[in-house]
Amino acid sequence: MPGPHAPSPSPPPSRTARRPPRAAAPARIAHPLNERERDELEAILDRVPAPLEALDVSMLDGYLCGVLLQPRHIAVARWLPHVTDVDGRTLPARFDTSRLSELVLRRHAELDDAIQRRQWFDPWVFELSDVEGAAEAGADHALGERGGDEDDEEEEGYGSDGDSGPIEAVYPWVAGFATALELFPDLMALDAKALTEPLALVYRHLAPDDLEDADDLLAEIESLEPPGDLAEAVEGLVRATLLLADISRTIVGNVLQGPTRRGGSAPSTRRR
Repeated sequence: MPGPHAPSPSPPPSRTARRPPRAAAPARIAHPLNERERDELEAILDRVPAPLEALDVSMLDGYLCGVLLQPRHIAVARWLPHVTDVDGRTLPARFDTSRLSELVLRRHAELDDAIQRRQWFDPWVFELSDVEGAAEAGADHALGERGGDEDDEEEEGYGSDGDSGPIEAVYPWVAGFATALELFPDLMALDAKALTEPLALVYRHLAPDDLEDADDLLAEIESLEPPGDLAEAVEGLVRATLLLADISRTIVGNVLQGPTRRGGSAPSTRRR
């Protein structure tokens, strides 16, 4: 399924935006999607007709995190149309969106609850062997054509053997996240210095050419040790999300301070 065009994240300006803290959200119960419902959501997105370019489920997950990290609440009416088309074009009148909206909003609520409480969550990132080209296809459409294969392996490989499996697996999630930050840029208007470290944990999975005019961010990425495997790469995405929430979603009330991993174990990567 085609994905979004190449976002080119710009370095955030150095001036810190002044904003009031978010009020603590009222208590609510999130109803996580099970595997069957996630597959149902994927099937609905697959039915979105051309020329519309819908997100796949992994890109959707990163996109929702990018929406939720904005310092000001983004109305559903603004972000939901970009789920079924990256440019927000209107679906045909015959396309029933009721079930799609229900499933997407439930995942949105689940992620919002985790981010609000600074709680660990499982991103929808899938092992490459189980998605056979789906992640690669979505990510390539999302972020555009990359350089030569040999150069990519040298720049993006994990470990001494140059295995790029983990980066291809997380690439769609990162593409969706970057799409949200391009469509809704308020997060990037916050303190540049504070944003650089967590953004590097996400954007290190992109080719340097995808990061234009971002010298500080590229320097931070260069200083990072590459993740050793997919679990570590996924952990970096969650850590980055919660660190960014500490910057953009200051909350009045009793909230866990900093990223707290549920159960003390590393996040799992799910198979599809």
